[in-house]
Amino acid sequence: MKNRGETFTDRLETAAKAKQALLAKAKAKNPANDPEFAARQEARAAAAYAREEREASRQIAKLAEREKEAAERDAEKAKQVTLEAERAGRVTRQQAESMAERKAARDARYAARKARKK
Repeated sequence: MKNRGETFTDRLETAAKAKQALLAKAKAKNPANDPEFAARQEARAAAAYAREEREASRQIAKLAEREKEAAERDAEKAKQVTLEAERAGRVTRQQAESMAERKAARDARYAARKARKK
């Protein structure tokens, strides 16, 4: 017959005790029990917050730069449109003056022709 220490139940109890010992050892090493752990966690949280703040600042700066560039492009486009409108206005005035000169010349020819007939 087997000794009482060699039974399956004894082996289970020994394994459970070993498991409890490992668990106790792990709890002893738990960083939450470390007095410096809270300070390290706070330092990490502060660093993460600062990093997020810097990233947010960069994003805001990028958006502001994009808006500035868009405003500059719009201003340049408006300037181009204004210049084109002025050129078109000059061309229209020149065409009107040219038409007036041609009409005056035509009227002068007509008047000269009438004067010759009399």
